[in-house]
Amino acid sequence: MSRSLGSIVEALGGQLQGDAHALIQRLAPLSTAGTHDLAFVAQARYASQIETTRASALIVPPALQSVAALRGACIVTDDPYLYFARLTQWWRAQHEPRPEPRIDPLASIHPDVFIGEGVDIAAFVTVGPGARIGAGARLGSHTVIGAGAVVGAQSLLHPRVTLGERCSVGERCVLHPGVVIGADGFGFAPHKGLWVKIEQLGAVRIGNDVEIGANTCIDRGALDDTVIEDGVKLDNLIQIGHNVHIGAHSAMAGCVGVAGSATIGAHCTVGGGAVVLGHLTLADGVNISAASVVTRSISRPGHYTGMFPIDDNASWEKNAASLKQLNRLRERLKAVEQAIEQATQVTPKP
Repeated sequence: MSRSLGSIVEALGGQLQGDAHALIQRLAPLSTAGTHDLAFVAQARYASQIETTRASALIVPPALQSVAALRGACIVTDDPYLYFARLTQWWRAQHEPRPEPRIDPLASIHPDVFIGEGVDIAAFVTVGPGARIGAGARLGSHTVIGAGAVVGAQSLLHPRVTLGERCSVGERCVLHPGVVIGADGFGFAPHKGLWVKIEQLGAVRIGNDVEIGANTCIDRGALDDTVIEDGVKLDNLIQIGHNVHIGAHSAMAGCVGVAGSATIGAHCTVGGGAVVLGHLTLADGVNISAASVVTRSISRPGHYTGMFPIDDNASWEKNAASLKQLNRLRERLKAVEQAIEQATQVTPKP
């Protein structure tokens, strides 16, 4: 199925230069686009690829309009990357329209469940007593909704999602396959060489417009709830410990681990494989590099990196303390070198 450039601009805006009736069959990367494909150029540094790409049309910023127009049709917009993101949503809606909602007879739904209008529930879904499913929500096959849990309107839970009892997911959220919300937090009290379980009595509260990647786990709180605020984006295979609080519109890449009771501010990013230790606080606007280990609270926004080879803890602490002094020692060494150089250049008196 194809769409015309004119229909794209009519739906999403932008300034079209070229044939509005030209048909687009595929959205493609700039480097591999072919005939009847639409690609985007977000930054001027990729301008050289405009001449070599085989795409039929390009989405470009105003600064590249003249260059793009020399080779063919283009859509001009202030933010091509954002335009392309919205275009992918429109394209999917055009080519993969939602089927009519239905409740599969093979689903197991407790009689004491509220189900809003237009809810789609696939086969082998289980919904426990007292749960609430908002209007337009979709539950994939083998998904489990615990007792008293809440799924907000228009949210999509892909197959095999588990939403534990009393946990809640806001509106327009997307939970990918294998997500587990509300498993017990890792809480045990040591006693005479044994571990005594601390019952996890809290829940998980997830805001609106949150997306959670495949096989990510968010543990319920021990007493208070674990909280994920609006707009948070979590990648695949992330572990969020009990009583963690993640501020609005923060994002984490794959394999991040956040230990219990950590507080992460709004608009933070955490790179893949990074670890945030428990009971720490990251201020709003903190960006953590991939594979870093956050061992202290961070009170100011900025970009932080922390990587250090593994060692026995006593040696590691000594080396880490020395490492923090390296810049000061470097400056002292430079000053000594300059003093020696100046001393050797002094002409001796006759």
